[in-house]
Amino acid sequence: MTYKPTKHNDSGTIFVVDPSPLNWLSILFNTMEEVIRADRFGNIVPSLAQSYRWIDQKTVEFVLRRDVHYHNGENFSADIVKLNFRQTKRWIAPHPPGTWLNLPNGSELEIIDDFTIRFHFPKPDGLAVAKMRAHHNANHLFWQQIGFGYAKTGSGEGHW
Repeated sequence: MTYKPTKHNDSGTIFVVDPSPLNWLSILFNTMEEVIRADRFGNIVPSLAQSYRWIDQKTVEFVLRRDVHYHNGENFSADIVKLNFRQTKRWIAPHPPGTWLNLPNGSELEIIDDFTIRFHFPKPDGLAVAKMRAHHNANHLFWQQIGFGYAKTGSGEGHW
């Protein structure tokens, strides 16, 4: 990143240039959020979720936070998590670091109510909750206008 000094009357304006091919990460991490995160020690902690629990070996339930809003005013709810889940399932390799971050084929998301969701997996997957760290939640506007390149190229395979 570089800082471009500005004239006094432009105080408070910082121009940032990031020529890194990983710039998409900066955009992603500043515009989207996940139901869970990893803290600085690597522990899984709720983020858009306020809690989660395993129902059985193949089902995990997330209780989502209320009163969360996107920058455009859209409310966050179980519906937007399901939209993002469906969009990500369209990709062959949804995560540049590798397909190991994919949820198993046959995984399904069930909406229990506006703020409770359950992921059902075809078999036990001990990394399933950790993989949620790589499942980002954008608003409807993102998917309608950009969608990681769908509108432009018909694919979300890294062409954004």
